[in-house]
Order: sequence, then C-alpha cells, then structure tokens
Amino acid sequence: MDEFRRIKRLPPYVFNIVNQLKMDARHRGEDIVDLGMGNPDLPTPQHIVDKLAEAIYNPRNHRYSASKGIAKLRLAMANWYKRRYDVDLDPDEEVVVTIGAKEGISHLALAVVNPGDVVFAPSPTYPIHPYSIIIAGGDLRSIPLSPDRDFFEDLLMATKLTWPRPKMVIISYPHNPTTTVVELDFFQRLVDFAQEHNIIIVQDFAYADLTFDGYRAPSILEVKGAKEVAVEFVSLSKSYSMAGWRVGFCVGNRRIVQALTKLKSYLDYGIFQPIQIAAITALNGDQQCVQEIVDTYKQRRDTLCDGLGRIGWEVKKPLATMFVWGRIPEQFRGMGSLEFSKMMIREAKVAVSPGIGFGEYGDEYVRFALVENEHRTRQAIRGIRQMLQQHS
Repeated sequence: MDEFRRIKRLPPYVFNIVNQLKMDARHRGEDIVDLGMGNPDLPTPQHIVDKLAEAIYNPRNHRYSASKGIAKLRLAMANWYKRRYDVDLDPDEEVVVTIGAKEGISHLALAVVNPGDVVFAPSPTYPIHPYSIIIAGGDLRSIPLSPDRDFFEDLLMATKLTWPRPKMVIISYPHNPTTTVVELDFFQRLVDFAQEHNIIIVQDFAYADLTFDGYRAPSILEVKGAKEVAVEFVSLSKSYSMAGWRVGFCVGNRRIVQALTKLKSYLDYGIFQPIQIAAITALNGDQQCVQEIVDTYKQRRDTLCDGLGRIGWEVKKPLATMFVWGRIPEQFRGMGSLEFSKMMIREAKVAVSPGIGFGEYGDEYVRFALVENEHRTRQAIRGIRQMLQQHS
C-alpha cells in the first residue's frame, strides 16, 4: 500500500509553499495582492454565457456527451484554424476536444509515451509538460531555455548524447513562463529537425490570441510538413476567459490525435454538452470580445512593467501571454526564487510564482500573472518599492 510509484516520482510542488504562505497571511488579515497563479479574473463574454444558459435548459443536453467532442464543436475548431492560419483540418480525424489543454497533454503522454521513452522539454516551462511525462513513466530530459543560449544547438547536442533516441519534444510558444515568442521560421526549422530525427512535436498554443504591439503568434501547423510530426493544443481558457469551463483541443497529426481520441474513449464521456455548445458560439461568434480581453492584459502589462521600472526593477515588456517574467534584482538573486517569493509575501504583501517551480533554469526569475486590475497592480508596486527601500 505504501508503494505508489507514479506519485513518488513527482517532485514537490513548489507553488504550494508560496500558496500556503499567502493563505496564512490572509488568515491573519493581511491584504496580499495575488500575482501568482495565472487564473484569469476577467468574466467570460456575455454572449457565451447566454448560450450556455439557453443550452442548459434543454434536457437532451443533460445526457452523456461524446468523449471526442460533439461534431459541430470539432468543425468550429477546424474552421477557426482555416480562418486564422489557412490550415486545413479534418474535424473527424485531426481534431479532438479535451477537457482543457492540461488534461489533453497529460492523456496524450499516457497514450504515446512508453516507460523509458526519452522526451525533451524546455526548462523552465509550464509544469504539466514535464510532469505528464514523469507520470507516464517516460525519461524526461531538460533543454535550457534562456536568452543567452541557442535552443537548437542545445536540442541537437541533447539528441546526439541521448540513448535511446528521443521520442518527443514538448514546446509552448508563446511561452509560459518566460513569455518567449518565435516566428514561423523557428517552427519550420523544428519540423525539419523532427522529421530528420523521427521525433514527435507537441506544441502547447494556449496563448495564441494574447499578443501585443503588433506581434502575431504563428501556429506550427502553418509550416510545411508539420502535420507529419506535430500536434498542437489550443485552449479557450485565456482567449475567451473561459478557464473554469475547461475546453481545449488537440489538432494536427492524424495518428497522434487518434491515439488520444481512443484513450479518452476509455476515460471520459466528454465535457458537459451545454459547455460545448457555448464553446461553438465562442469560436464562431464576433471576436471583438477577444480583442477587448487582449487590450485589458496589455494595459495591465504596461502598468506593471512601467511601475517596476520606476522603482528600479527593470523587466522586459512581453509581446505575448498574460505574464511578466522578471529576473530577480541582483542583490537578492543569491537567495533563489523560492526564498525571494517568500520575502515578497512577507515584506511587499505580493504573491508571485517562484521560477524554480518551472524548472531548474528558472531559479533567477519570478513570474507575475496579470490577473489583478490596474489599481491593485499599483498597490503591488508600492509594496515592492517599500521592500526594495528596506534592503537598499
């Protein structure tokens, strides 16, 4: 009974330490500005909510649904790709609905990764990317992701030095937590590399719409040969502020999509059907609501980055995502991101995510989530300024 091997393979969840400190402080009556978890605070657009309300009163929608998603939702996703990226997808064979991207990535790993298979993932990166491989019994190898390194040089070196040869690489652009963005030529180079080395690419495209200052995030499926080696995960969580609704998609390579589809058929009956019907409205309806959400995040980004700059903490304005990835001020860098995050809660009354929680190469950084309004963000900046002044 004490040998739960999959659980034992999982590392400690660093974010729980900061979350507990935050909750303890709030229980003491302290006002903590929470810029930690990337949990969207913006309401889901009203026309999507209205469609859910309409669908929920139809008793036919209360029955079991389809594990791969209803046909009209898969078609809406295929049409979305055609409109956005001029990518053709077969809604029956190359699209499967997932209960959010996180569930989809986790179950894809269980479907295609065998015990001992080598999988590459950047470090730092979103935790489910490495954890899904660990849970599936795969052999995870980290590829450093930082401004002073060449990702492809590190990828090539890791491939040459790895035996058995890697089966998969998991990427995510625009990237969480580093906010790194790429252009289409990056994906073409990666697809060519994957074809040469017979590697599967899994691209987490959660922040497809959350882009700023004229940047457009490309889809990996736009490049030649991508569907031969790659799948892409898309989520409605951020674009339509539907995080709690749990609607995502896996699209691309037919064989990989069908492997996930088959596994899911054994595990679930799909998302509650009124949610799927409302998701069709989100994808097919007026997209002005998406732009309004993006504009809000941009305003928050500018408030945070400009404010931090004024108090002496220079951070780069990201071109995408709902995060700011800030290198810890030099005088505190030696304490590491976890201890620095603890100090932020104690002295600045601000919660952030420690970079070490995203991988060993993130320990000189913390991640700010743009999930508080501008007034609260300015309050956070005042708290951080006071903390910095105390240690100057």
